[in-house]
Amino acid sequence: QVALQSGRLVGAEVLLRWREPDLGWIQAQEFVQVAEATGTMLALGDFVLDRACEQLAAWRDAGRQLPGRLSINLSALQLAAPGFEERLGATLARHAVTPDQIELELTESTLISDPEAAISLLGRLVNAGHTLAIDDFGTGYSSLVYLKRFPASRVKIDCGFVRDMLSDGNDAAIVETVLAMARALRLGTVAEGVETEGHAHRLRELGCQVAQGFLYAPALTPE
Repeated sequence: QVALQSGRLVGAEVLLRWREPDLGWIQAQEFVQVAEATGTMLALGDFVLDRACEQLAAWRDAGRQLPGRLSINLSALQLAAPGFEERLGATLARHAVTPDQIELELTESTLISDPEAAISLLGRLVNAGHTLAIDDFGTGYSSLVYLKRFPASRVKIDCGFVRDMLSDGNDAAIVETVLAMARALRLGTVAEGVETEGHAHRLRELGCQVAQGFLYAPALTPE
């Protein structure tokens, strides 16, 4: 994640891939739904949180502190599971990672599955030091009444809108509208899927703060 005005590295997002012996590399959107349907999502989510904190600790111990925060996606099942807050805290403590090093990303559909319970839980997580980002913003069906009550710090503009914003007037209008709404709500903005300097230039003109995508780096190993 790169600040569009300065070009500085300001964070990173955890990406999950599965290397299946016969099928090769499989991306998260292909197997997370299966994990949710088969009851393995909680174990998978705990694994991701543990490995992410382990990696932050490894970088720290090597003298390579990550600028900004490491963003980790959560599923609705994780958020709703009993004991999530305690398991998250225990994972951070185990690796001596502090909440202000971790940003939690949630999709709009995750937020509205049980809004009142989510508002309470997310409020406690923010009070503990985490920041919250709404991922793939604009692709769900969330109520703005609930959206304004969630203690989010940033919205992430889905790559599907960013990818064609220079050639598709509808996508351009959606990106501009999301950025304007985020400013009105005093939320930070991150554009996903930024692949060309043309995209970065236009997003910079529109006041988007942060970008991520192949223009800056593909998915990378920790090394």
